Amino acid sequence: MGLDDLYQEIILEHYKQPRNKGHIENPDIELNGKNPFCGDEIKIFIKLKDNVVDQVAFEGSGCAISQASASVMTEMIKGKTIEEAKKLIDSFASMVKGEGCPVDLQELDDMAAFQGISEFPTRVKCALLAWKTLEQGIKKKTEKKDHSD
Repeated sequence: MGLDDLYQEIILEHYKQPRNKGHIENPDIELNGKNPFCGDEIKIFIKLKDNVVDQVAFEGSGCAISQASASVMTEMIKGKTIEEAKKLIDSFASMVKGEGCPVDLQELDDMAAFQGISEFPTRVKCALLAWKTLEQGIKKKTEKKDHSD
């Protein structure tokens, strides 16, 4: 089995058996994302505890890439601080856009399965949907916190 086959298998596994799919009551971060070009939709729910992602879930529909990417994202950010999550977003975005990856691919775990997406420009938005929605949710939460101080 080649690396491409392994990566395709990881993406299909996350699509068929998504991790953290569902809803969280009273989340600290809740945001919808949509890719108008293909109809992929995602809704992210996050509960924080001391600025760390304590619980995370997503709901949505769309292609295997968008849904698998959301599943992987939820696994990767659980237990991370908001700052660590932001770094993961940046690393993932750079990787899928073909801009290189600022960290060792082995550190990325299942995220590395998406590195070949850059060869399919129309699929990059699918892979980034959950991550960009997370980024907007963090930004919204951070702005709200800054205004309440």
